[in-house]
Amino acid sequence: MIRLLTPRNVVLAVLLAFLVLLPVYAAVFGKPFVVTLFTRIVILAMAAVSLNLIMGYGGMVSFGHAVYIGIGGYVVGILAHEGVLSGFVQWPLALIASALAALIIGVLCLRTRGVYFIMITLAFAQLLYYVAIGLDRYGGDDGLTVYSRSEFFAPLDLAHKTQFYYVCLVLLFAVIGLTWRIVNSRFGLVVQGARSNDLRMQAIGFPTFRYKLACFVIAGTICGLSGALLANHTEFVSPAVMHWTRSGDLIVMVVLGGMATPFGPVVGAVALLVLEEALSGITEYWQIILGPLLLLVVLFARGGIMGLLRLGRAS
Repeated sequence: MIRLLTPRNVVLAVLLAFLVLLPVYAAVFGKPFVVTLFTRIVILAMAAVSLNLIMGYGGMVSFGHAVYIGIGGYVVGILAHEGVLSGFVQWPLALIASALAALIIGVLCLRTRGVYFIMITLAFAQLLYYVAIGLDRYGGDDGLTVYSRSEFFAPLDLAHKTQFYYVCLVLLFAVIGLTWRIVNSRFGLVVQGARSNDLRMQAIGFPTFRYKLACFVIAGTICGLSGALLANHTEFVSPAVMHWTRSGDLIVMVVLGGMATPFGPVVGAVALLVLEEALSGITEYWQIILGPLLLLVVLFARGGIMGLLRLGRAS
């Protein structure tokens, strides 16, 4: 019982309870904007969890991961623009398109490592960013408005903010559970072994390239799902979501919360985006305050916020 009452477990329990009861809080205190804000946080947390799968557990630092958010979002937006509103069509196609893109990018990028891997993922991100800008039929640089959210069976209605929030939250928990199962499976152990010593894993008979490619495709597919959700949430998609700086935001979420931990990216996403929202309400130069705060966490909290909570337990 004493083991369960660690600082990390208490913080996670409070955070999860808050996320589950958030619409109740918003209704009682008359703050509907909180639901809108945390819907965005939950969606981006899902993207951060997918990045953590390849970066935290696989050692693959991708500066182009946000491109799958754009791909998933554009599939939903383009289909809605052409009159295809069924979520049973939009979402699977968004996942398939993201998986195919991740497969192509992964086949080329995973033949390199270190800074070369980072630069190639960055190059692909910028390539697809400019492709999206060139889609004049679908808004080009101005972006594409999604006039209707994905339609499913009654009584599920994504236009209802509370229902949509809980759909996103359930999918986030499902993604966290899937990630946990993957990293604790034989497949996940091979990926983690390749991160530590790729040559040794190959020497004992594991085709590490295939394992890392499969992991890369899974992460891209999950991130594409978050893109489909984000397009429904904002009812808008633009090339800006594919820019490399958005990938940088996802990396910050993972590092801030704690790499190679199941809930670290969620904690990082909540901390970063709530801080961003709070500071932007105080001053338009909020980045000047946020930057040093993030730097302090990186310097003095090894393992991010989750690492800091583990230190609290040890003391």
